[in-house]
Amino acid sequence: MEYVRFGSTGMKVSRICLGCMSYGGADERWPWAMDEENSRPFIQQALELGINFFDTANVYSKGR
Repeated sequence: MEYVRFGSTGMKVSRICLGCMSYGGADERWPWAMDEENSRPFIQQALELGINFFDTANVYSKGR
């Protein structure tokens, strides 16, 4: 995995980011979102591949 510096923090993050809008659980806004149990294999594989940059936001699945 290739890593780059995150701004001027000195922290290095993977060039590839895993977007997490599909995780947290389905609701009326995102009926296709997966719950925690079904999301785990995707998160695990990302970690195994060296991804350490995850796009998260409180609005995704209402913060779940």
